[in-house]
Amino acid sequence: MKLVEREEQLTWLDTLLADTASGHGCVALLDGAVTCGKTEALHAWGERATRSGALFLHASCHRAESAVPLGALHQLLDSTLLPDTLTEKASALLGDGSALAATTAGNPSAETRLGLVLNGLCQLLLELSLSAPVVIGVDTVRHADQVSLDFLLRLVRRLRKGRVLLVLTDDTGLLPAHPQLHAELLRQHYAHRIRLAPLSLTGVRSLLEQHLDAASAEALAPAFHTVSGGNPLLTRVLAEDHLESGKPRAQGFGLTYLSCLHRGEPVMLQVARALAVLGDGAAAGDLGQLLGIDSDLVSRTLRALSDARLLDGAAFRHPLAQGAVLDDLPAQEHAELHRRAARLLHDQGAAAVRVARHLVAADHAQTPWAVGVLLEAAEHALLDDSYESAAQCLSLAHRSSTDDAERASIRSRLAHAEWQYSPSAAGRHLAPLTAAGRAGLLDQSQSIDLVRRLLWLGRKEEAGDVLDRLRRPSGDPRMEEEAALRDTERWLAYAHPPLARRRQMPVIPSQRGTLVTPRTEPQLQATALLSDGLVHGKSTSLVDRAEQVLREQRLGGTTSWSEEAAFAALQILTQAEKLDLAAGWCDRLLQDAGSRSAGTSRALYSGVRAHIALRQGDLPTAVRHGQAALTYLAHQSWGVAVGLPLGTLVLAATRMGDYEDAAKYLTRAAPEAAYESHYGIHYLHARGHYRLATNHVHAALADFLACGELVRRWGLDNAGLVPWRTSVAEAWLHLGNQDQARQLLHEQLGRAGSDRSRMRALALRLLATTVPPRRRPQLLTEALDLFEASGDRYEQARVLSELSRAYYAAGDKQRARMLFRHALYSADKCGAKPVAQELMAVSDPAGARPGAPTDQSDGVATLTDSERRVASLAVMGYTNREIADRLYVTASTVEQHLTRVYRKLNVRRRKDLPVELWADVSKTA
Repeated sequence: MKLVEREEQLTWLDTLLADTASGHGCVALLDGAVTCGKTEALHAWGERATRSGALFLHASCHRAESAVPLGALHQLLDSTLLPDTLTEKASALLGDGSALAATTAGNPSAETRLGLVLNGLCQLLLELSLSAPVVIGVDTVRHADQVSLDFLLRLVRRLRKGRVLLVLTDDTGLLPAHPQLHAELLRQHYAHRIRLAPLSLTGVRSLLEQHLDAASAEALAPAFHTVSGGNPLLTRVLAEDHLESGKPRAQGFGLTYLSCLHRGEPVMLQVARALAVLGDGAAAGDLGQLLGIDSDLVSRTLRALSDARLLDGAAFRHPLAQGAVLDDLPAQEHAELHRRAARLLHDQGAAAVRVARHLVAADHAQTPWAVGVLLEAAEHALLDDSYESAAQCLSLAHRSSTDDAERASIRSRLAHAEWQYSPSAAGRHLAPLTAAGRAGLLDQSQSIDLVRRLLWLGRKEEAGDVLDRLRRPSGDPRMEEEAALRDTERWLAYAHPPLARRRQMPVIPSQRGTLVTPRTEPQLQATALLSDGLVHGKSTSLVDRAEQVLREQRLGGTTSWSEEAAFAALQILTQAEKLDLAAGWCDRLLQDAGSRSAGTSRALYSGVRAHIALRQGDLPTAVRHGQAALTYLAHQSWGVAVGLPLGTLVLAATRMGDYEDAAKYLTRAAPEAAYESHYGIHYLHARGHYRLATNHVHAALADFLACGELVRRWGLDNAGLVPWRTSVAEAWLHLGNQDQARQLLHEQLGRAGSDRSRMRALALRLLATTVPPRRRPQLLTEALDLFEASGDRYEQARVLSELSRAYYAAGDKQRARMLFRHALYSADKCGAKPVAQELMAVSDPAGARPGAPTDQSDGVATLTDSERRVASLAVMGYTNREIADRLYVTASTVEQHLTRVYRKLNVRRRKDLPVELWADVSKTA
């Protein structure tokens, strides 16, 4: 492999070799930062010297062999084939030298004789140079053994007497390991210092071109130069990592970076480890305190590491480098460094978050101040939505605290933090918290939070015990405590009705609505208000309050009741049939939850978003969000709430005709406790419709009747959780019992209020099947208007289908044809394959079936408002005279408008008008 940006240094060595060949021996010190390519340059030039006729003797010194006497000398004389006579002589001298080196300590005579041996070896090399120039290369001379160093010093003084070129490599940045050798070299006029610098940007690009194509090398060079700093070894491994995976790898770049540190002086690795623990930008004094060494030595070491491009000042050049250093730390040393770092930062008054990070890494909080620091850091982490970091701090604080009341409070907060990403993991805290509550170690707020978590996970008996304790009269209850308990009861009445208290709660003064104290939980108050509105069917009057809650949810951060308040607000908007508004808010909440990595919130909002899409008749979107909801949170973490996404998926798949998928969703059964919450009602209702669609009518009827029994028993009949009456009626109609069906439908029509247009529309659609044919168009038309107002496109498709058949039976084939086309278009658009298949299966002698759809969106965009109004009514099948009467214009004007519409859309007749224009019908009113 060709060396990059090293030709100048190699040429200089060529010149020195030429001088040596002419009888002027000299010495060269090839120096540079750690791993800057000195070894590679030495061996590359050694091969050039050998090709020119020189004899190349070389040795590589290692720290581990520095205690072996004559180790480097043995390598030199064994590195190439010498004449036999010289080989025998060298072997004898080396043998004598090794024996003497073992006895020199405190033995002047042995030292003298060892000196004679070393002189003899010098003379031997000088004799060898008579036949050919001799090049002696010693790599990393700072790690040579002491006897070999003594030999090199003697040789340096004799070089001018022979044709010997001595080339040494050493690292710069730190003080020389052997100052005497460096001093002797630098004072000789025939000594030369040749420096190797890191690669420039151009050099990095040239090196990359040896591994990558020219275009890639050009594009990647700046980033690779930043990461490697021009260190040739790191640049090369970055190129290899790029070819392997497209990015730096821990097994490539990370391990190579570590090897660079290990090849330097031990203090380099120590300082790098301390910096990795304290973080980029740490001061030399702090690093010195952490390591217990002089700050001047730390400063020199940082400079040396920066010169080697292993650091950029006092910062790592890439996170993988810091990670590799931390991973290389032995466990005990890792913990000790973090423990010292925590102490150091605390003594300096650093922020709790910084100190806590080290306490957690050390898994140590046995100092008096540690628990307080961890709790403060946890609160900061919760405010920053760093839930796992908060949980780590709280977990260590809990293990380290010795006060029972404090431990119970910490565990409650820990359960809250873990709940944000894994309710099932947080569930392990609930039993100890229940026990702490029995011991009187939890306050009311913590107990109420505990009730909510227990009920989510289906542990109703434990939740009932906690509620019983909360409901017991205390000697002198505070007003906010009574209010909080009342709010809890109002929430229970909607979310978990069997546990709600049925008797009248204590009367709260009229200023209750404005009562706010430091102990007040605003999100609980909001949840109670909205839940009460849901229970009593008063969603329309609470739409503004629901939006206010959703705004506060986005701006105010996460509290224990945030998800419940947001869920209730979205349910209010859905119940009030503000579906587009609800979908928009839900999308924003989903985006916020994704940015906060809040898995529980993200899953819940995805489940609600799926439910909203189902109500809109957007079946593919309902399936997409429902599946996402079950992905964001494990099944066991969903608890009883799994009934919402599962029910939505079952019903959406059933309406799309994907019965196998619906059956698979039903295998993931909701827990038994779900049927004692509103979540289970959605699942039960969806299962009934799947059974109805697959001709298990009696089983479906049982599910629908069970829904009705539950909501009536709970007092939630006004809440509109599911349209159970119309579902029961539909099942009765499948069984041919029109009387039972008609009775339920009239009961539903008598109950429906102004905010239940969808419920009324469902009843009207089914009632139309029980009346004489001449009355059906009137009922179905009203149902269609109501479904359009509520935004349910799936039910619109069903009504359009039935309305088409009703008009066809009445002899209005033109109107039937138009309705047929729109019904088929609507069914296809919302993915309702069974509705589309039913339409296509109907005999249509009038030729109502459409041909292949064409894209006329560009033409539609050119229509004026008045043209769109006329065209939309024409799509519905109105005659010119009927359109004129509705729009208060003349029939001639209508005809002129239609002529222009036909021309712009390139069609010849009404039946070819795009059914998309039906969406503009509301504008004609």
